[in-house]
Amino acid sequence: MITDALVGRDYIETSDWTTAEIDTALDVSADLKTKFRAGEPHRLLPDKTIFLFFFDKSTRTRNSFEAGITQLGGHAHFIDAATSQISHGESPRDTGIILSRYGHAIAIRHDLVPGEGNAYMREVAKHADKPVINMQCDIDHPCQTLADLMTIREKFGRNLKGMKIGVSWAYAPSYAKPMSVPQGLIMLMTRYGMDVTLAHPVEFELMPHTLERARKNAAESGGAFRVVHEMDEAFEGAQIVYPKSWGCRDLFHKPEESLAVGKKYTSWICDERRIGLTDADSIYMHCLPADRGSEVTDEVIDGPHSVVFDEAENRLHTAKALMALTMR
Repeated sequence: MITDALVGRDYIETSDWTTAEIDTALDVSADLKTKFRAGEPHRLLPDKTIFLFFFDKSTRTRNSFEAGITQLGGHAHFIDAATSQISHGESPRDTGIILSRYGHAIAIRHDLVPGEGNAYMREVAKHADKPVINMQCDIDHPCQTLADLMTIREKFGRNLKGMKIGVSWAYAPSYAKPMSVPQGLIMLMTRYGMDVTLAHPVEFELMPHTLERARKNAAESGGAFRVVHEMDEAFEGAQIVYPKSWGCRDLFHKPEESLAVGKKYTSWICDERRIGLTDADSIYMHCLPADRGSEVTDEVIDGPHSVVFDEAENRLHTAKALMALTMR
């Protein structure tokens, strides 16, 4: 199942890989999950090193990569950008060249400033001769959405054509969260012929080019994509719902103002009434951490429709697949 075709390849957006390559990553993820649960060693990357650069906080992403590379026989170096020479202005060019000489892959999370993270990663990748993996940027969270797709397939099978997924904004008071998860979802799920409904208040628009890509993907796959401004519309008849918060696109440099706008929409919560609008066998998804009591009620996130912990577990197996495919 492991192929040499992806060795050395960057993974910065899911759109950088063909659908067949995404399917390969999912197949490898499933195989590694089976081996992990059986306690079967799978040291595919002995003595390999990956550098994990974080410009933002992390729980699942950091630990899925650190645990994953250990299980594959390699080692991870965690690097806080604030305590590295990046904070003194070291260029992405120099960073990419040097770390390429020290190890076998570079993974980066840089997600809070629209217009910066993806561009930074691509500049590192331009000068690195080892693969660069996007652990979340301003445009996409391709590790999360790969795990999401894996989870959906586990619940519904490989043929997802015509299935409705409602991707909705939800209220959260904690901080102005990145747009990358909903953007990544609409770009990836439309490639698989799904009926994707994006719901958000008018102030919380996503990046225009991600909407265009979703429309293009839907047209090519025979799926559908539409944008609405009522949360209930995303839930009605859906087999999958994915409500989460994100900040105002034009206010990421003023996060308090973004949060103030969000306070107008505290009713945008995933509760049992809204789950009642969905298909009887629907699943509730979230990348976590969820703002309990704001984005979602305890009854839903801990209830029978929720697959959030299966989804979180799959972050490990998909991270391992990406490393195993690109780092050998």
